[in-house]
Amino acid sequence: MTRALIIAPQWIGDAVMTEPLLRRLHRRGEQLTVGALPSVAPVYRAMPQVQEVIEFPFQHGGLQLRARRAISRQLEGRFDTAYVLPNSMKSALLPFLASIPRRVGYLGEARVGLLTQRLKNPKDRPPMVAFYSALSGDKEGLEQDRPHLQVPAAQLESALRAQGLQAGGYFVFAPGAEYGPAKRWPAIHFAELAKSLTHPVVLLGSAKEAPLCEEIAATAGEGRCIDLAGKTSLAQAFALIAGASAVVSNDSGLMHVAAAFGVPQVALFGSSSPLHTPPLNHRAQVIWLKQDDHYQPPLDCSPCFERECPLGHTRCLYDITPEAVLAALRDAPVAAA
Repeated sequence: MTRALIIAPQWIGDAVMTEPLLRRLHRRGEQLTVGALPSVAPVYRAMPQVQEVIEFPFQHGGLQLRARRAISRQLEGRFDTAYVLPNSMKSALLPFLASIPRRVGYLGEARVGLLTQRLKNPKDRPPMVAFYSALSGDKEGLEQDRPHLQVPAAQLESALRAQGLQAGGYFVFAPGAEYGPAKRWPAIHFAELAKSLTHPVVLLGSAKEAPLCEEIAATAGEGRCIDLAGKTSLAQAFALIAGASAVVSNDSGLMHVAAAFGVPQVALFGSSSPLHTPPLNHRAQVIWLKQDDHYQPPLDCSPCFERECPLGHTRCLYDITPEAVLAALRDAPVAAA
């Protein structure tokens, strides 16, 4: 049996997109260990095909060569193959230092000598699932795979009990987006949508997004929202998403988490494109004004892929009305109102 080390990407959405690759590797008999930052480690603990998750003590940015050398000594002799998913030089350095014989990844930055098997980076923006799955060496059905995550029943029950919730008896809003405000639907719209729903709304996000969620909860009115931004672990947030009636989010990591759990969802796109990073979920409704034939005049500026609107109006998101999102929720297989 091949013992494989997976070097994970650093963002939640990217981590979710790697699940079909790991499923392919597991299916052909590879024994999988994932090395990941603590911020994405819970994603891999929700993948049954992963035997072990090693949390790397690295910080974002910086080579941190001493720490990488120390961990490489601990890993030496344990693995036959390493799959290096990020494109950075430092991510390929650890398997090299650990003397893992076969090291697979994309060319990336200054990695020719660090990898033994190198794929050329595609010129355009391919679907992320296919991008990662190509590292398996398989060529068939790369774009047909959909990520799948699982939460143990006990973990789900514990998360629901802690908040006094019943499975399917609440909605989840994930109003944040790490990349910037050009990917965030306005707080006032989230609040107006919360007022329209019969079930309570759970607000999820990081501690950075706590002020945003506080604003939504205050505007929606007392009793409409349970604000948990910055108050849950990522594993608890996953469980709350898995148990929700439906999820409303921007194009974010939690959008991909909801898709991987197969939860009914509405995904709101502004400066980014669902052609590149869609929620891979047959129960998802995507709202993107670029593709809305009823929206006139069309938004030629979208997608700009900028952190902030270069034109200063962010119409791509402001012009998505709460009524439109409510209608999309009603089109999903849930009782929204």
